[in-house]
Amino acid sequence: MRTAKAFVSAGEEVAALIDSCRNQAVQLLIVRCPAEELAVAQALEDAGGRLMDVLVYLARDLHATQIPVDVGHVSIRSARREDAEAVASVAREGFKGYVGHYHADPRLDRGACDEVYVSWARRSCLSRQVADEVLVAEDAGILLGFLTLRRNGPEEGEVLLGGVAPAAKGKGIYRSLLVRGMEWCREQGARRTLYSTQIVNIAAERILTRVGFELHHSYLTFHKWFEV
Repeated sequence: MRTAKAFVSAGEEVAALIDSCRNQAVQLLIVRCPAEELAVAQALEDAGGRLMDVLVYLARDLHATQIPVDVGHVSIRSARREDAEAVASVAREGFKGYVGHYHADPRLDRGACDEVYVSWARRSCLSRQVADEVLVAEDAGILLGFLTLRRNGPEEGEVLLGGVAPAAKGKGIYRSLLVRGMEWCREQGARRTLYSTQIVNIAAERILTRVGFELHHSYLTFHKWFEV
């Protein structure tokens, strides 16, 4: 389907955005606004948008305090192109039925929503246009988890996507990936690492706060469907 993505921060931008989407025969508009801009959120609701998720960003200052020591027992390394399918397999297991804005929309196919994350994970291993680095965790040659990263600028790195195979959860693997991810960001010269997740993802937020991340900002995600 013809899909558009946008970010708006002022109520007066909404009408122009909707008109632009109609002129371009867009079927689905995915739009985010700052969570504190309630007037913008209300304008999107008035235009027929439906709230799909609340995205929270956490930030970790890489210089204020020392990056925690990795106390895990798995090997963390950079992914290779040949890891793409194994990484995709972990994403397929980990993101099935994930509580994100795609899965929250009843008009979207559940299986197709799952495959969004699978495709994203696979492409991250194959293209530097998708991710600047992909870390994988493995034990005895079996890939158990992954983390994708991007440089947003000279002083900021961001975790884009990550997951651990369900059978390997609860063993500190994701913490190990996060620690190595922060180290990678610092090696690139970044002063901070960003991480975003749905506000209901308490498990991830607990891990993040334990390794020094703090709440930074948040966005509301709306879907607006057009009948074309």
